[in-house]
Amino acid sequence: MMLRVNTLKQKLVSGVPVFGLLGSIPSPVVVEMVGCAGFDFIIIDTEHVLVNPETLENMIRAAEAVGLTALVRVSEPNPKEILRALDAGALGIVVPQVETRKQAELIVRACKYGPQGTRSLNSGRAGLFGKHNLVEYIHKANEEIMVVPMIESRAGVEQAADILSVHGIDMVLEGAADLSQSYGIPWQTRAPAVKEALRLAFAAAEQYGVPYCAIPRAAEDYTEWVGLGVKAFVLGDERGVSFRALRAHLQGFAQA
Repeated sequence: MMLRVNTLKQKLVSGVPVFGLLGSIPSPVVVEMVGCAGFDFIIIDTEHVLVNPETLENMIRAAEAVGLTALVRVSEPNPKEILRALDAGALGIVVPQVETRKQAELIVRACKYGPQGTRSLNSGRAGLFGKHNLVEYIHKANEEIMVVPMIESRAGVEQAADILSVHGIDMVLEGAADLSQSYGIPWQTRAPAVKEALRLAFAAAEQYGVPYCAIPRAAEDYTEWVGLGVKAFVLGDERGVSFRALRAHLQGFAQA
């Protein structure tokens, strides 16, 4: 096998519900735990989290070991940053704060080898160090690598249809937290204006057949999205999940 099959992409095409977490703890062991817990994918966060290159590669390697699809959220639509994450073995790139069609086109080009894009050629670990035919590898990589913009600002919502009409986008991820700030109501992620903005982005995704990935913050959010036909969900980050579990564990004994 010259490149791992992107099971997340397969499931999205098949309409199978998928569940992921944001990876905010720079640790391969934690990634391994997420996979063993049964999640479909993890988005390793290098936007808000300081992750050194070797650790990022080992986090991706841990995901591979347990059959977990590893995406990497980069800090900006920077082709060189995207390149390093892909060469480390990421099966997809998540880009925050996408607000224009031009940015979306740049991201697609950065993620794809020619003729679809301009990703720099390399025969490192992503291509199994040249073990197989590298010409075949670049075609396989273009099929498997996912391109995932985040729409998380008022400007992004206004341009959502233009952004999601770009050929080569495989999924769109919401970002209600930054979206709330963009609308002048920081952290009010379930305010009517924010929910309406999320629905507008979802409508654009539906229009162009792009799978929409929601981040439900309450059970009723999840129910609403399922009712709209959404199949992909990020259930927070493993840092928050761990904190809540640790606190509940302590309180269970402290209150006994």
